Amino acid sequence: MSDQLSAKDWVDQGLKALASRGFTALKADTLAKTLRVSRGSFYWHFADIAAFHAAVLARWHEVAAEQIIANVEAASNDENPLARLLRRVFGERLMLERAVRSWASVEPAARAAVQAIDRRRLNYVEGLLTQSGLSAEAARTRAQILYWAFLGFALSDQPLPKARQQAVIDELVRMATS
Repeated sequence: MSDQLSAKDWVDQGLKALASRGFTALKADTLAKTLRVSRGSFYWHFADIAAFHAAVLARWHEVAAEQIIANVEAASNDENPLARLLRRVFGERLMLERAVRSWASVEPAARAAVQAIDRRRLNYVEGLLTQSGLSAEAARTRAQILYWAFLGFALSDQPLPKARQQAVIDELVRMATS
């Protein structure tokens, strides 16, 4: 790989390392070896490891919340957006989600990022439920229940079998909107 890496290249590699090896892999030396470049390339883009960690957390927020929401919003209006969202998140491998939440147990900046993404996701789901006709209170309660279901799935070592995904999603949508 070239010494001409961008900050995005470093952050993307950081996300991969975080998902596969955990937050202890987010070190300049470790990442530079993986990318086959010098640490100087890292420090060209980031003042220090804390700045890099902030960039990794910001990118995680983008890919784990904003891009998913944008994709749900951009999709066809023929399908219930809540069902589309649930199918998307329950159909993914969530190693990065688990890794960031583990990091948040020991790092205040990661904890703040997790809290921010939790609020963003909850607010989005609550908005979808309100748009479907639920009262604000019912939408808030059901959004929380759906989010707990997602977190249970995300943090589980047992992935939801493909054969069960649609049935579980259908039932979650039914419970949330009826």
